[in-house]
Order: sequence, then structure tokens, then C-alpha cells
Amino acid sequence: MLTATAVSVTGTRVSAVALPWFVLATTGSATMTGLVAFAEMAPYVAVKALTGPVVDRLGPRAVSWTTDAVSAVTAGLVPLLHARGLLPFWVLLVMVAVIGAMRGPGDLAKSVMVPEAADHARVPMERATGLSGVTERLASTVGPAVGGGLVAATGPLAGLAVNAGTFALGSLIIAVALPRGMGRSAVPAAPAGPSEGERPAGYWGMFREGFTFLRSEPLLLTVIVMIGITNLIDAGFVTVLVPVWARESGNGPAAIGLTAAVMGTTAVVGSLIAAAVASRLPRRTVFFTGFLLCGAPRFLVLALGAPMWLVLTVFAIGGFGSGFLNPILGAVLFERVPRQLLGRVHALSDSLAWAGIPLGGLVAGAAVAMVGLIPGLIAAGALYFATTTLAGLRPEWREMDRLRGRAGGTGGTPVDPDPEHGG
Repeated sequence: MLTATAVSVTGTRVSAVALPWFVLATTGSATMTGLVAFAEMAPYVAVKALTGPVVDRLGPRAVSWTTDAVSAVTAGLVPLLHARGLLPFWVLLVMVAVIGAMRGPGDLAKSVMVPEAADHARVPMERATGLSGVTERLASTVGPAVGGGLVAATGPLAGLAVNAGTFALGSLIIAVALPRGMGRSAVPAAPAGPSEGERPAGYWGMFREGFTFLRSEPLLLTVIVMIGITNLIDAGFVTVLVPVWARESGNGPAAIGLTAAVMGTTAVVGSLIAAAVASRLPRRTVFFTGFLLCGAPRFLVLALGAPMWLVLTVFAIGGFGSGFLNPILGAVLFERVPRQLLGRVHALSDSLAWAGIPLGGLVAGAAVAMVGLIPGLIAAGALYFATTTLAGLRPEWREMDRLRGRAGGTGGTPVDPDPEHGG
């Protein structure tokens, strides 16, 4: 599972460098480049939200390898059609939209199989989600570097070809390398008799079951709302506030990459430590300490005009704290949601938490235009701090450890928190 994740994320990050450069090189238009990015992400979020019942009914393994296979063919056609002069811009938009629509359920399916892989490997859920997070962060760091070097050396078409190859390899790993029987359908087959009461629900009935379960879980709803707000703020921070700071401070574009690299590197370190020891730590304390480190301080250090060494120090500490968040969030989700509902609930929760990301840049840009960079940074940091602090005061967070060590909600199977050391 980790190998498939690494291959998939690396290829996607290579494409994130190659595709915009390809559009800029062929059209010269920043507007068209942004339209291509939107054409990929809008179907990604929308289709992912709607395919939870499909993943549960067909099984995550089948959904993962088939969507990756379709993405591989589609991505491979881009350089081929361009070489033959058969790639008008509207066709490129359609193909990118297909890739985005396939990536949504493909990523969802891989995520849904994490708890089952943890069961097979006999590791606690925090370790499994921590290693998954480490893999994603490493791939997200390596992929752009590989993509940039590849595009610089051979051109963007080579990067798109590599993306197609990683989709194909990821599909093969999921289809062939996982243990037999893993990733099956979570929905029982229809009975042979005519009894209506025993027949499995249809698509909308399954979708409604996932929504009803999510609505009945106050902790998960609180998490989604909080993460949705912080995701919106983070999107504006990365896409608008940091670039404007880099320009106005005189640090230049190199500072954007340097801050991201420092934060990403320490986040990998934090995720590794979380994978090793998070199963022994109090979740609520670690979770909100991590948010305290990675939240408001980043905004304030930029607003105060601090020297670069202090900015990098704050970003490094923030990255370290952020590395502990996803292992805990993933473990809580996998423990509280019954396995047969995991695809539906995971799809809905991810899509709701991501809903504000496309708006983050618009909101941040408007704020800078109206009040300026420094007031915008202070306001965003204050909102970040208020969101995470006020959410932490709610009684739902006391539930974080109630189902600790159980897979698949209250009906799940207990998992030894540390089989190597006796708990």
C-alpha cells in the first residue's frame, strides 16, 4: 500500500510541474494554465464526494486499479496526440478532467484500504496512518524536484509520460501485489430469494447511509468543520499570502520554495516520530499542540517582518507539529467508522474538508487588496488560532481516545497497540 501511494503521489507531483509548464509553453496564457488546474481539481473533489457508495459496493481494490489504469491511458494520450498535432485546447481540458475524475475515487480507494493493510501488518492505526502520511509527504517533496529537473532537461512531455507510467505501475501494484482477498466489497451480495428487506440498498440509499452516519458523529463533524476552515486559510496562505510576502519583503521567489522545503522536511520527521510513538501518547493534547505549533505562528512571523532565519525556524517548528496531525486524524476516522461504510463516509468527510480550498486564494487575495498584507496575515492567523482553540474546548474532543485500538468503529476488531513490545 505504501509503495502504491508513493508511486501515485510522485507521479501526480511530477505532473503538477509538467502540465502547467506544457500549457504555458504551448499557449503562453496564464489564464489557460489556471483553467487546466481547475479542470482537474473540480472533478476530483466532486467525483470523490459521490463515489463513496461505488467504492464500498465494488471494493476499493477494483476501483483503485481500474481508475489508475484509465488515468494511465488518458495521461499517455496527451503527449501522443500533441506529437501528432491532434491536441486542441478543449481536448486537453477534457482529458485533464477525466484524469481528475479518476484520481478522486482512486485516491479514496487507496485510503480506504489503509486499515485493512494495518490489520494484515498487525500495526496500530496511528503507525499505519503515520507511515502513510510520511510516504505522501516524501513523495510530495521528491515529485516536484524530479518533475522540475525532468522538464528542464527534456521538456514537459517527458514529465507527462512519466505521470502515465506511474499511474500504470500503481494500477499493477494494487491489482497484483496485495494479498489475495484484500480490498473486497463491503456490501453483502443480494440474496437469491425475492425478499425486499434483505436486498442491499441502491446507490442513493447507500449514499444516505453514509451521510446519516456522519451526521450522527459529533466528533467527526467537529473535525470536518475545523479542518475545512484551516484548509481554506492554508490555501490562501500558500497561494497568495506567502508569495505577496516574498515580493514585498524582498526575499524573492526563492523564499517561497525555501519555506515550503523546510516545513515539508520537518513534517516528514514529525510524521515518522508520530508513526513510532503516537499510539502511546494522549491524542487530544498532541493534536492541539501540533495545531498550536503549525498554525498562527507562521502568519505572525511574516506579519512582524522577522529576519529569514527566524521565519525558517518558525516554519520548521510548525512543520514538525503538523506531522502529528494526520496520523491522529486518520486513526480516529478509521476507528469510528464501520468498515462497510468507510468509503462513503471517507468520501464525504474529505470532500467537505476540501470544499474551501478553491476559495482560499480568492478570499486571501480580496483581503490583501482591501486591507493590505500585514493586516491580512494577522487576521488569518487570529482566525486560525480561534478556530483550533475554540474547537478544542468542545466536549466532543474527549471522545478521541474512547475507541482507541479498535478498527472499524464500535463493531471493529481490537488491535494490539504495540505487538512488538506487548502494548
